Amino acid sequence: MTSDPHHSRWGDPAKAGPVPESMRALIDAAFQHPEPRSSAPLEALVPGPCALSSDQLAALAGLVGAAHVDTTDETRTRHAGGCSTVDLLHRREGDLRDAPDAIVLPGSHDDVAAILRWAGAEHVAVIPFGGGTSVVGGLSPDRSGFTATIALDLRRMNRLLAVDETSMTATLEPGMRGPEAEAALAPHGMTIGHLPQSFQYATIGGFAAARSSGQSSAGYGRFDQMVTGLRVATPAGDLDLGRGPQNAAGPDLRQLIVGSEGAFGVITSVTVRTRPLPSERWAAGVRMPSFAEGAAALRELNRSRLPLTVVRLSDEAETAINLANLDAIGSGEDPAHPGSLLIIGVEGDAEQVARGRDGALAILARHGGGEPDEPAGEHWYEGRFNGPYLRDGLLDAGVLVDTLETVTNWSDLEGVHDAVGEAIHGALGETPHIVLCHV
Repeated sequence: MTSDPHHSRWGDPAKAGPVPESMRALIDAAFQHPEPRSSAPLEALVPGPCALSSDQLAALAGLVGAAHVDTTDETRTRHAGGCSTVDLLHRREGDLRDAPDAIVLPGSHDDVAAILRWAGAEHVAVIPFGGGTSVVGGLSPDRSGFTATIALDLRRMNRLLAVDETSMTATLEPGMRGPEAEAALAPHGMTIGHLPQSFQYATIGGFAAARSSGQSSAGYGRFDQMVTGLRVATPAGDLDLGRGPQNAAGPDLRQLIVGSEGAFGVITSVTVRTRPLPSERWAAGVRMPSFAEGAAALRELNRSRLPLTVVRLSDEAETAINLANLDAIGSGEDPAHPGSLLIIGVEGDAEQVARGRDGALAILARHGGGEPDEPAGEHWYEGRFNGPYLRDGLLDAGVLVDTLETVTNWSDLEGVHDAVGEAIHGALGETPHIVLCHV
């Protein structure tokens, strides 16, 4: 198996495994000894018959080469939906409703444009496919009015096209994964700094199409804020958007494509702002007395304009789970009063790191923050991409896990936190559950 999101699991098989023993007692207590669940093996899954005719498959092969048109059961299964919990549960149960009829791998913008023209004429739906990490249903086709569906897998389009070291911008093809993009930019002394939890498998095109927000967005910004230019292939022609970094005349059409989930066309190149590679990093965990006091500290940190990269506050429930995962409870910790854990990180040159660290710790201290725990900060950095592996282990253990995201004004934060928690508690009723939150 390759190191890709599996048909019902995440990422690298070598990193997969059961939930840590330190969490087992918590799971048994909170979820009343759930019954373990297994998933159907990949080789046992068979999608429905391919709806494309032999003539249609031959036409696709004529556009991109026969080696780049795949209708095998395994490949169709791996492209059946994304990586949301619902997607994983479907595939674990052998439900391949989202399997495309074929996977087509273009090698260039012109290939993509030709495929879209062909698909329009043949009434075939096209699903742009990057890393397959979507959690919002973007890879689940609506077959209404279409004769068949194809997944347009962009992995062959993975080059660094241009670098402007004066303007600090780079143009990349959409199939480059996060680590590939960072490796290509590092020799130029550049970084994008976009690190969502899906970073290891998600792609540049996917970041743009999903209006992605990363774990370092406090410092680097969301991905849509980094995009200065896009090239897009559509069935009606090409779009070249963003001749300059900003636009003061009329609507910014880049924002029509960024966040569109591939609905209006296929992104074939992205120009992004970059930052200099940081020379230093400092991180720590700081225990706040409560979620409310931690949120007040976050608000002041936000106003301070300190050069912070990571700012992440867990509420009391999530803090207790994090401590259990660290095996901290039982070694002097009080599980009934865990406080609220705040992870803070600063990247940059020595002056930036010192200014961000010292300024942030002074603010946190004014709000009752404890002493900075640097090993806790580094532990978070080292494990920040491992959440999906824990989800897999919990699903195996019979515990369903899902996440939701929202945004609000500072003045509504406490009310939204409480109202969403109450709504989930009310909906789940007597079903054993835990609701966690971080900001």
